[in-house]
Amino acid sequence: MIMNGTTARRSAAALALMLMGTVAGSLPAAALQSRESSPISEYEPAESLEGNFLSAYIAGASKDTAAAASFYREAVKGDPRNAELLERAFVSLLADGAMTDAFRAAERLATREGSNGLAQLALGVRQLKAGQYAPARQSFARSGKGAAADLTATLLTAWAYAGAGDGKRANETLNRLRGERYFNVFRDYHAGLIAALVGDKAEAERKLKAAFEADHNTLRIVDAYARFAAGIGRTDLAIDAYSQFEKTMPRHPMVADALDKLKAGKPLPPLIASAQEGAAEVLYGLGSAGSTQGDELPAVVYLRLALYLAPEHAVARLTLADTLDRMKQTERSNEAYAQIPASSPLKLNADIQIGLNLEQMGRGDEALEHLNGVLKANPDNIDVISALGNVQRSRKKFAEATETYTRAIKLIPAGSEANHWTLYYFRGTAYERAGKWNEAEADLKKALTLLPPTQPNAKAQVLNYLAYSWVDRNMNIDESFKMLKQAVDLSPRDGMIIDSLGWAYFRLGRWDDAVRELEKAVELKPGDPTINDHLGDAYWRTGRRLEGKFQWQHAKDLNPEPDDLEKINAKLKDGLPEPDKPTATAENPPAPAEPVPAPVAAPHNPQNPELPKGAPAPGDAPGSADKKPGG
Repeated sequence: MIMNGTTARRSAAALALMLMGTVAGSLPAAALQSRESSPISEYEPAESLEGNFLSAYIAGASKDTAAAASFYREAVKGDPRNAELLERAFVSLLADGAMTDAFRAAERLATREGSNGLAQLALGVRQLKAGQYAPARQSFARSGKGAAADLTATLLTAWAYAGAGDGKRANETLNRLRGERYFNVFRDYHAGLIAALVGDKAEAERKLKAAFEADHNTLRIVDAYARFAAGIGRTDLAIDAYSQFEKTMPRHPMVADALDKLKAGKPLPPLIASAQEGAAEVLYGLGSAGSTQGDELPAVVYLRLALYLAPEHAVARLTLADTLDRMKQTERSNEAYAQIPASSPLKLNADIQIGLNLEQMGRGDEALEHLNGVLKANPDNIDVISALGNVQRSRKKFAEATETYTRAIKLIPAGSEANHWTLYYFRGTAYERAGKWNEAEADLKKALTLLPPTQPNAKAQVLNYLAYSWVDRNMNIDESFKMLKQAVDLSPRDGMIIDSLGWAYFRLGRWDDAVRELEKAVELKPGDPTINDHLGDAYWRTGRRLEGKFQWQHAKDLNPEPDDLEKINAKLKDGLPEPDKPTATAENPPAPAEPVPAPVAAPHNPQNPELPKGAPAPGDAPGSADKKPGG
């Protein structure tokens, strides 16, 4: 389900038990994630069983999951009677989306070990896909024991009854579900969808309304209720439901598309049109909750099964792409984004993410070409323009980025500036990098005034950037320190922000305070070369010169930027020069440091929208990512 931040965390906690049953309880310890399509023949097999197993293990450790699936399959050929090896191959193939091979492995596992819950679940899904509803129910009944497995099996069994046209048995099956409050919402949601599918409009209205009233902040519930209401002629209720949700999550493309159609008098199809799509919705909901909770392998397995049942399920595919991206499988993520149907309102969002991912993969020219192509087809889309500006900013094309952000800002609808505060923040950082401080300061201040109080992490990033920039420019020293301390209070585990505070102390000549804060920053983010470099400078100024050189050497070993490497080498040779003027104070502040650009924003996570798409992620602000020592 696409959720707002609060609802996502609540529902993820409520559904977390599900993820410990049928899937998680069946996975071997070294089970590996994989990609959706498997051209697994492209990997040259090893010459021995041991070689294939080791290759599979190494591929999994490096998250080259297509290779892992290929090598495990080869390993099974070398030892076909090894049940544990077969199970590992099955899981990797299933997570990789190689469904034909995965189902074949599931058959062999089920024959050898009828209690293998994941194998039975997969076989049940295949049977349901084929319309074999009675065998599917039998497989689901064998798919595991315990509350979590029972919940999954019960929901899928109800959809199998619905597929057979037996709405009464489906409803009786669902009524056996009892649990936490959100389990009841989940039950009512699916009961309403099933009733609508089998033609019981009164029951569908009752159940979907109950689910909506219990949780009107979860998009899938809102969407199902609104579509049903529109279908029975209550367009007013549908518009009200979507409009209410827009207050929680503005500018969601699915909501905007539905409202446009309703206001134009166009019909909305029901959310679920078959038992296969209904079962896919169950599996998608579980995968979404697992992705939010950080249980990526169960999430990917559920999402693969959901997409097997309903290949056009755009939200499931978007969630899969996002999960793969957070697993650092960026290429695989882009493959999933590219498969979102062109008819989906989410297609444009997917195209934007492809461009941002290309930049993250170091293919900046391709990213710019891709996003310019998307912009050509959508010349007035603020999100596309913002994404292009982010890539330009990441590529250090700061003047171009400011022009791009200005183009987006001019398109902001009247009264909607607060929904687009990130554009002012991004343009402000680009102006600052382009040497236009007056413009930068105005934009950063405006971003602070527009930021909603519900986004403390984002506020910490903006406070950090503005305050650090003031310190660098010998401006507003007292206010800067207040802002930096506020940023630390809002985000106390962000090593980059703490580095900003520590480096500000250093620039004011308060060496001991600088050491205290920079040691905290290094502890939180030990692999950042700039923080280690900062701490080396602070140690040197306090007379701890051996420790200072150690930190500089450590910073050098962490692959700093070329300009910084040159400065570090000079300090390793000669140390820091003595100050040629009195120690800085609030009345006699330091000279500004030379800043570097903030990185491109991280791809949007549809399950954690606290930071809007394109909003500053941790590190997308000064400190270790943006500000380097003056040397």
